[in-house]
Amino acid sequence: MDDGRPIFLQIAELIENQIIDGSLAEGAQVPSTNEFAAFHRINPATALKGIALLVDAGVLYKRRGIGMFVAEGARARLLDERRERFAAEYVQPLVVEARALGLTTDHLIEMIRKGTP
Repeated sequence: MDDGRPIFLQIAELIENQIIDGSLAEGAQVPSTNEFAAFHRINPATALKGIALLVDAGVLYKRRGIGMFVAEGARARLLDERRERFAAEYVQPLVVEARALGLTTDHLIEMIRKGTP
């Protein structure tokens, strides 16, 4: 766990990452809040708060008496959200700075391909 962000957000991100990388498939059961709490040595209410974020986002759903499961389409939804966030946080500022430096689109593409200036 990273000390810089709230633990419940880290729990939610951990589950998201597992869905994205395929460790948790759509329809798969997610570990319980008590399992998360015991493994990460946190309060079960904290784990529940992270899971609740994903339920509210439609990434997880509850089967009464059984537990939480990954929703159909969750991986695609998460990938779309991450791509949008990536564009906003990295690509847009990159394009703005490239324009300020007078770089053409072709030059910027070439720089990205090479990974160097």
